[in-house]
Amino acid sequence: MHRRIIAPGALAAASVLLAIPASAASYTPGASGIGDPYYPYYGNGGYDVSHYDLRLQYQPKTDELQGTATLLAKTTQDLSRFDLDFLLDVSEVRVNGTKAAFTTSGEHELVVTPKTPLPKGTPVTIVVRYSGVPSAKSAYGFTSWHRTPDGGVAANEPEAAWWWFPSNDHPTDKATYDVSVSVPDGTQAISNGTLQSTGSKLGWTRYNWRQNKPQATYLATLALGRFDITTGTSDGGVPVINAYSKDLGDNEGAARASVERTGEIVDWLSGYFGPYPFSSAGGYVPNTTTGYALETQTRVYYSPRQFANGANTSVVVHELAHQWYGDDVSVKGWKDIWVNEGFARYAQWLWSEHEGEGTAQELADYVYASHPADDAFWTIAPGDPGPDNQFDGAVYDRGALAIQALRNEIGDDAFFAILKGWPKEHAYGNASVADFQRYAERVSGKPLAALFDTWLFQPVKPAAPSARALVKAGTAVAQPKSWKKIEATNSVHEH
Repeated sequence: MHRRIIAPGALAAASVLLAIPASAASYTPGASGIGDPYYPYYGNGGYDVSHYDLRLQYQPKTDELQGTATLLAKTTQDLSRFDLDFLLDVSEVRVNGTKAAFTTSGEHELVVTPKTPLPKGTPVTIVVRYSGVPSAKSAYGFTSWHRTPDGGVAANEPEAAWWWFPSNDHPTDKATYDVSVSVPDGTQAISNGTLQSTGSKLGWTRYNWRQNKPQATYLATLALGRFDITTGTSDGGVPVINAYSKDLGDNEGAARASVERTGEIVDWLSGYFGPYPFSSAGGYVPNTTTGYALETQTRVYYSPRQFANGANTSVVVHELAHQWYGDDVSVKGWKDIWVNEGFARYAQWLWSEHEGEGTAQELADYVYASHPADDAFWTIAPGDPGPDNQFDGAVYDRGALAIQALRNEIGDDAFFAILKGWPKEHAYGNASVADFQRYAERVSGKPLAALFDTWLFQPVKPAAPSARALVKAGTAVAQPKSWKKIEATNSVHEH
C-alpha cells in the first residue's frame, strides 16, 4: 500500500471546498409528472421513495379518514421543492423534522417547499398529516374510492393512492409499506402483505399490515368494513389470506368457491412462472357496485359481480397471474400494459386447458376467427394502445393472440423457458414491451421483430400465413366452454 502525504494547508483548503453548498441556481423544483406520455401529471420528479409508513384511523359511519404518512425517500437532483400526488386535506408537512410550506396545484398535486433546499442524493423523511372524506373527493371527474354499506375501499388502475395516502404515484417508483389502521371494534381493515398484529383499545381495533417487497402505488389497497377473514397455506407453503364482506347476498357462495382456491391456483401458476414472489397471497370481495377485479399486490380486489353467474376461477387465475406479470415485474410506462394484460389473459387460456374446457390453441383460434378483418378490434395496437384504449378488450385478447403466435414461432421449450425466466430476470423491477422482445429473442435465438410488430403494433388483422397455426380467415370455430368466463374478465378501471 502507498500512503499519500497531504500538507496541512491543502487539507484545510479541501475541507473548505467540501463545506461550500451547491449554488442556489442548481436547486430546481422536481417535475410535477414523472414523464409518462399517457398520464403526464402522474408521479413526480426529483426523488425516489423507498418506504411508506401509513398510520390511519377510519370511521365507517361518516367515511372520515385521518392519517399520518411517513415517506422515506432520496433526492435524485438538487431539489428546491417537490410534488406528491394526493387529494385529502393536509394540515402539516415536515421534511427531515422541520415544518415545510405546502400548497395544492392542479387536480391532485400537493406541492411541498422544504425550509432548506435538498442536495442530490440526500435521504429525506417526509411526514404528512391529513384528514378528509375520500368519497367526497374526485379528480378528472372520477373517484377511486368505493363507498360500501359498512365502509370503503381503495382499488383502481392506474390510480388509487391519491384518496388515502400521499405518494409518488407511478409504477416505476416502487416501495415497501407498513399500513396501520384503527377502526371501530367489529370493523376490519384489509391491506397488502401479511398481518403483523392486531390490538383493541378504547373501542377501537388496530390492524398492522406489512408489504415487505417493492410495490407500485396503484397496487396498494385498503378495504374497511365487516369481513369474514379466512387463512390457510398452499401446498407449496404460501400463506393465503382472504376476506369476504358479510353482506354479499347471493354472490357469497360463488365468491368463496372461487377465491378459496387461491392457494391451489398460486401453486399451479408457479409451475409456469416460477416461485411465488411475495410473502402471502389472497383476495377480498367487498360489497361494491363495480364490475372489475384488480391485481392489488398479494390481496386481489374482486367485485361481487365477477361471481354473479356462479363460481369464476378464471378471474382468480387472471389476477393471480398478475402477481408475476404486472406486480413483480411492472411496466416502465403505461403504454407497456400488454406485458401485464396479455400474459394474465394467456394464463386464463392455460387454465382452461388444465380444466379441460378448451386448449390455448383452440381459444386463440376462436378469438382470431371471431373478429373479421374490418372489425375495430384489429385497429387497437396492444403494444401501444393509447390511454383511451389502455384497457380495451383487444389489449387482453389480441394481446393473448400475440403470445400464442410467439409460442407457435419459437416452440414450447423456449416459450415456457421465457414464461418462467422473465419474472426472474426483472424481479421486483420494471420492464417494457421492447425489453420483453429482446429477452424473447435472446432465449429463443430467433429474430422476432417482425412477429412482434405484426401482432402488437399493426392496426390490421394478420394474414392467415402470419397466423401460422391459427385458423384461416373465415373458418368457423366452435366456442370453447370456458370462453364466457374468460371474456368477462377485464381488470379495467371504470372512469
